[in-house]
Amino acid sequence: MTKSLFNEFPEVSSKEWKQKIQADLKGADYNDTLIWKTNEGIDVKPFYHSDFSQDSVLNDSRTNSNWKICQSIYVQHIEKSNTKAKDALNRGAESLKFIIPSPDISLRDLLQDIDFKSIEIYLQLLFLDSEYVKKFADIFQNKKVHLETDIIDKLCETGNWHQNLSNDHEQFNSIVKEVNSVSVNTMLYQNAGANMVQQLAYGLAHVNEYFNHLDTKIDSSKKSTFQVVFQVAVGSNYFFEIAKLRAFRVLYKTLAKEYGFNTNCLIFAQPSKRNKTIYDYNTNMLRTTTECMSAIFGEADVINNLPYDAIYHKNNEFGDRISRNQLLVLKHESYFDKVSNPADGAYYIEELTNTLAEKAMILFKDIESNGGFLNMLKEGTVQRKIKEQAAKEQQDFDNGKIILLGTNKHPNPNDIMGSELELFPFVKRDVRKTLIEPIITSRLAEKSEQERLKTE
Repeated sequence: MTKSLFNEFPEVSSKEWKQKIQADLKGADYNDTLIWKTNEGIDVKPFYHSDFSQDSVLNDSRTNSNWKICQSIYVQHIEKSNTKAKDALNRGAESLKFIIPSPDISLRDLLQDIDFKSIEIYLQLLFLDSEYVKKFADIFQNKKVHLETDIIDKLCETGNWHQNLSNDHEQFNSIVKEVNSVSVNTMLYQNAGANMVQQLAYGLAHVNEYFNHLDTKIDSSKKSTFQVVFQVAVGSNYFFEIAKLRAFRVLYKTLAKEYGFNTNCLIFAQPSKRNKTIYDYNTNMLRTTTECMSAIFGEADVINNLPYDAIYHKNNEFGDRISRNQLLVLKHESYFDKVSNPADGAYYIEELTNTLAEKAMILFKDIESNGGFLNMLKEGTVQRKIKEQAAKEQQDFDNGKIILLGTNKHPNPNDIMGSELELFPFVKRDVRKTLIEPIITSRLAEKSEQERLKTE
């Protein structure tokens, strides 16, 4: 199409573009002036051209119109949660995520009058109980119902198993046998400060532990339908986040193919908490909007938006409605459900995808050569690497290199938030004995916000 539209114009090579740019710089150094290096060690060029772009690592085509708007519900009361879920579906939600804190919750009562055979349902159990899963086997065997079973995430987040290694794996094996799927939570890594290469590599190493464990335990006939759900946090680095999600699929497909598992994964995307603030909180809506856009163009399957006040307010109808409406506007008014693969052919995004995938694969291979992901967690290597990256990012924020409007740039001195905090929005310290050092999530603005709260 490019040639048919612009065949009257001569092609300009990348060399000619660079010569023109160097002439316009009037003696300034090209590399020092226009090339910047990211925390992932990637040199970002001032322009991208077909001359130096590699072939895309994405060799399959996907359709963005398939992405679903998800509503997340913490189940405290079955009847109220059921009513809330049906109301969300009536107001535009296309998928539901239930966070279930106790095995006392009846899934049949919770899902009453909800057509879970056609609506994607995600169930996050805050406990590990294979008998509970067997009790509702008819529900979990539905391909539209996805159970978030991730015992490694529990270890990473708390430093301990649910009970112990042996019992957890026994329960895990029974659950996987019932549902033929696993969930891999990579949101923890992003929210703790890991860079994108680390997020990709740790997510790949994370699922590889499950593949190693399940390879001989799952019948080969079930491998082709085995479902892996990646939970991914999306930050505000717009083009990089698009490339990150695309790279996730490439890396997963490469790994799953080696084991003979289903090479198609589901990506459940949610905006990051790391860059969210309690001051000038409406700015959070701008952040989550661009993050949801990255998730859409990165070809996420399901997007669960984060309410603008999620870090300091208890769950409320207004916050849920606004977060859902943001996605509805993107889908039905901005027509983000009408364009297939809009990032394809963009040289910048294509090269970012290739580079992130390549760097993540190198790190993944290093993890495996050093005993695997669980071994490096036990040694504390993963935790140390994330903390080093988080400290570097925190320094960039403190120095003003990373800007959060309303917080470290153009703060509103009239903002008073002390009386608004229904939830504790900072890192909680809980001294306890753990098997490994847990991975701690934190927000960039926490320190400055605590200082402002003291002076209100």
